[in-house]
Amino acid sequence: MQHWDILLSNQVNKKAFIDSLLNGDAEGDLAVFNNQKGILFSDIAIEKFIEKEFQYDSVEASPDTHRQLRTFSSGERKKEFLKYCINQKPDFIIFDNPFDHLDQASRVILADSLKDLTNEIAIIQLLNRMVDVLEFVPNKALIKDNTFTLYPISSAENHFKTLNTAAIPKAAETHSFHESVLIKLDNVSVSYEERKILDNISWTIKQGEFWQLIGPNGSGKSTILSLITGDNPKGFGQDLYLFGRKKGTGESVWDIKKQIGIFATSMTDLFQKSHTLEQMILSGFFDQIGLYTEPTTHQKNLVTQWLEVIEMADLCKKRFIDLSIGQQRVALIVRAVLKHPPLLILDEPVEGLDDENVDLVIQLINTIKQETNVSIIYVSHRIESGLAPTSVFELLPSETGSTGKIKYHSELN
Repeated sequence: MQHWDILLSNQVNKKAFIDSLLNGDAEGDLAVFNNQKGILFSDIAIEKFIEKEFQYDSVEASPDTHRQLRTFSSGERKKEFLKYCINQKPDFIIFDNPFDHLDQASRVILADSLKDLTNEIAIIQLLNRMVDVLEFVPNKALIKDNTFTLYPISSAENHFKTLNTAAIPKAAETHSFHESVLIKLDNVSVSYEERKILDNISWTIKQGEFWQLIGPNGSGKSTILSLITGDNPKGFGQDLYLFGRKKGTGESVWDIKKQIGIFATSMTDLFQKSHTLEQMILSGFFDQIGLYTEPTTHQKNLVTQWLEVIEMADLCKKRFIDLSIGQQRVALIVRAVLKHPPLLILDEPVEGLDDENVDLVIQLINTIKQETNVSIIYVSHRIESGLAPTSVFELLPSETGSTGKIKYHSELN
């Protein structure tokens, strides 16, 4: 039985590589798996399984509990799906970035489960980050491109680009909101069907601040974001102030949205047509998916300047869908910050990126912090070593819902 940790660059066609393993077409050292039965453990495989259970109104992954997979939290979901994979009696399981979207406690539990699993089933872990390499896995390799050639992993291989941190372009027009307090939650609570999610959360976000929002899976991070963006009706009737107005005093969701730039990994899927990189970023001026308004010369010049900052000016006419994952993320963050909104929300912007692209995104975020007055909320389970938030807000789950605690960054070093 062979166990492997394989580090993949974001340039690699991961799906084609996984298919080669599952279809028995692997070459070189991995050819040992060609006549064996394999199964894939990944976020996409879990999503497909959830859709299947929903479509057929069945319970397959977790028959003991009589619950569909979608009813579990992220961490529990992975645990139940792993049990399902083991019950299929495969010779090997491919784990595609299994630690993504998991809090620290869930990571430790999953790593222990994988260690136990190596006694009975071969594991192949595909990962993008050196920090996720497992000590107990004996075979380690790096794949750099679509030849799928295995190279030895060298921890010294950090030939990362340095962003051109020349001054970030000024906003095309200044924002109308000039008060120092952007967001204020004063003892805000949220419950769903008698289950309390948030318990008396108080949190004030001021201009120019850089917050990291942390908390374990299921602690209510998404709920807090939905309150801040005005999307959550549970904010009505509470002491929730969004850009100087109490929620429910006649403001429109559009009034709130125009003050916020948002990046979420799911946004990548919105730009699947033949938009060029330049068009995709320009569309941020008009809050459109696709460019249906003729941009001004000034707007085009600003996008050119941004592309120079992120060193992608030579790619401006390339289709967005043909860029690497890392390039797409950096471009989407630029699109979100293009108008210098008072508040920028970055929801897990580095999940699924390799170390080089993580470095690129973190440089960009730190540069936005240094060169603009944009406030940032950065949501992530990981504390990235190069990231420099000024403050950290932590959600602490309990039986009566999550409470909030302000934890300054200096305490985390």
